Amino acid sequence: MYRTHHCYELRPAQIGQTVTLAGWVNSVRDHHGVIFVDLRDREGITQIVFRPEENAAVADISHKLRDEDVIMVTGRVSARLAGTENAKVLTGEIELVASGLTILNKADVLPFQLDKELSNEDLRLKYRYLDLRRPRMTRNIRLRHKITTAARNFLDETGFIEVETPILSNPTPEGARDFLVPSRLSPGRFYALPQAPQQYKQMLQVAGLEKYFQIARCFRDEDLRADRQPEFTQIDIEASFIGEEDIYPLIEGLLARMFKAGLDLDIPRPFPRMTWQEAMDTYGSDKPDTRFGMKIIDLGGVFAKTEFKIFRSTLDNGGTVRAINAKGFAGITTGQMNRLNELAIQSGLPVKTLAFIKCEGGEYKSPLWKFFTDAEKADIISTLNIEEGDIVFFVAGAWEMVSTVLGRTRLDVAGMMEINKNSTAFNFLWVVDFPLLAFSAEDNAWVAVHHPFTRPKAEDIPHLEAGDYAKVRAVAYDVVLNGYELGGGSIRIHEKDLQAKMFSVLGISAEEQQEKFSHLLDAFRFGAPPHGGLALGLDRIAMLVSGEDSIREVIAFPKNNKGADLMTDSPTKIDFKALREVYIQSTWKEKEKAKDE
Repeated sequence: MYRTHHCYELRPAQIGQTVTLAGWVNSVRDHHGVIFVDLRDREGITQIVFRPEENAAVADISHKLRDEDVIMVTGRVSARLAGTENAKVLTGEIELVASGLTILNKADVLPFQLDKELSNEDLRLKYRYLDLRRPRMTRNIRLRHKITTAARNFLDETGFIEVETPILSNPTPEGARDFLVPSRLSPGRFYALPQAPQQYKQMLQVAGLEKYFQIARCFRDEDLRADRQPEFTQIDIEASFIGEEDIYPLIEGLLARMFKAGLDLDIPRPFPRMTWQEAMDTYGSDKPDTRFGMKIIDLGGVFAKTEFKIFRSTLDNGGTVRAINAKGFAGITTGQMNRLNELAIQSGLPVKTLAFIKCEGGEYKSPLWKFFTDAEKADIISTLNIEEGDIVFFVAGAWEMVSTVLGRTRLDVAGMMEINKNSTAFNFLWVVDFPLLAFSAEDNAWVAVHHPFTRPKAEDIPHLEAGDYAKVRAVAYDVVLNGYELGGGSIRIHEKDLQAKMFSVLGISAEEQQEKFSHLLDAFRFGAPPHGGLALGLDRIAMLVSGEDSIREVIAFPKNNKGADLMTDSPTKIDFKALREVYIQSTWKEKEKAKDE
């Protein structure tokens, strides 16, 4: 037996008992020959005292202890001396007076200190097993476990069955590149790692299981960011004989259970709903952060008769003139303004600077101000509620570009003003009535906004039949929290002919449909029930519950921003023999040779 109790478990009620603890040496302090050790395990810290008068041999060994040594200690639980108690911890009234000590393993000098935050993320990831010893990281992993368990329990209670679906599968059109796995037994053929178990969960509905869920591992070969990894985890949910109005209370109940388990937070329900069009018009985002205002205001009415050439031309060509008022931000620095311009250009702004109006010292400062009539100036001030200390940002152009740029600017300004950072609100929201299709200028084709299995709204099917694709809305919905998409889903197509029509709109020929989707189309011939579902991003929910800014902080062994696992040095090169066994000829050596030449 290595321990009778965990660290952080002992209290004054155990005073006088002889117990055994095991863990890591968190710190060592020498007070005139009396050694104090803070011993740490997963649960917390207990103070150990080594006194020569208790056991000289044990006290002598204790002088050799260093941080992160793994030890087992036996001793008597005692009250701390008056005045030495630590009210900050629950074990602060007691200490363990050691009578026995076993060093289970010595630790070398660590590459970094565990009690200090480290800005070098690559170093943290290389020694992730050390990084996970930090109390914050241990807390994050345990919080993730708690909310995952809560989700499983809730879905089980509501009649859902957990079913595992294959990892080695066929490529699916989920909007990102697939990770491919060569097959040794079928030369020249490949598996794909699933971007989502979309088709399998629909097959389970055709199979009659009716209510399915899975804590599903998913894989997407795409560029990374703070809330994205090449492998991630979804809470995948699908049910038969279910409509859109059934989804909302189900998912709200699930999220309420998870946030209660993680934060002891009672989430108000039902969540408010907002159409996709309203979200884009008002916030410039399909996942709006509604914790603050700074809404986008349309100024088409203000400038309906303007003679200002840029705005006149924009409006005459069907574009929009819109603005946001960043109240109290007129003191923006040059550096901040330059940063906003850079981010706006990245978001599609066709000019080099954001147009603005500042109100400072009772004056309106802007290169544009002189071009407006007195009536336009009065309307601008009234419509945007401009007051002393405000700054207004304008964008003119096509609706989509204007919405995107102002939506990004809105969030960037909020970040600079630390509005988001200082907010403790959890603003849940449903975004509904997404477009079914979007036109890709790059591909010169219509593409699915969500995926090809999403159902069009019944009243919009005539638009689909007529080829008026821009007017077709989807029975799709996203659940959003504070500017993050927690999950998305839809009611699915369950009829063979409608699914085939959707494929043809996306440019998938009848031959390609049979090659890639014959299993799905065939299944729909044999009595597929109406069905739908949703997938929640477990990593993202865990990040928000933990109060972190990156999902890497809630994943035990994440990849870095280049998709590399620095601890195991993967991805790695594969030798010729292994490649030959799966019938792959490597060209990386030839490419490296060409570089050298």
